[in-house]
Amino acid sequence: MFINQAISIFQQSIRDYHVKDSVDTEIRNPYPVDSVEHLLYLKNWVDTVQWHLEDIIRDPQIDAVKALQIKRKIDTSNQYRTDLVEYIDSWLLKENQQVKPLPGATFNTESPAWAIDRLSILELKIYHMDIEANRTEASDEHRLKCQGKLTVLLEQRSDLSTAIQQLIDDIAAGKKYMKVYRQMKMYNDESLNPVLYQQKK
Repeated sequence: MFINQAISIFQQSIRDYHVKDSVDTEIRNPYPVDSVEHLLYLKNWVDTVQWHLEDIIRDPQIDAVKALQIKRKIDTSNQYRTDLVEYIDSWLLKENQQVKPLPGATFNTESPAWAIDRLSILELKIYHMDIEANRTEASDEHRLKCQGKLTVLLEQRSDLSTAIQQLIDDIAAGKKYMKVYRQMKMYNDESLNPVLYQQKK
């Protein structure tokens, strides 16, 4: 199934990142550029790097200049993550372009790729919560609490992945239809963000 493949690719990306565990590690995407597998691996890699940037910037001792640099990286990453979600939705839309919606077909409030985005982040939560649940230098109370959270996260993965696969299957069967809406984020656009375009006057 598509969603099982996506989870496997997310796990592969997370493992590959943690070989060096550095936000400056160069990505080595093993999948063909024009494949959805390439997009899924890239999506999770970007999520993984941003996860660790978010950790770094929360260091209370961080240098202000470095913090600003990281904030800029996070802003760039957020835009790229949004773009990748739209690329995945576009791929799914193209895959189903010959499907004619059945009478009474409904539209989902969330596109498949935005749900896949949540699944990618969830896989990161599972990876890191598993580490915390087994961290030997942590207290028994800490490990027990994290094990409880990990159990919930694994249940969330099961529920979310089932729901996404059902949505994808329904789209392929004509029971649901989808559209790709561009996010049109305004704060990154020099012509739409007043702080930016007023500087050009």
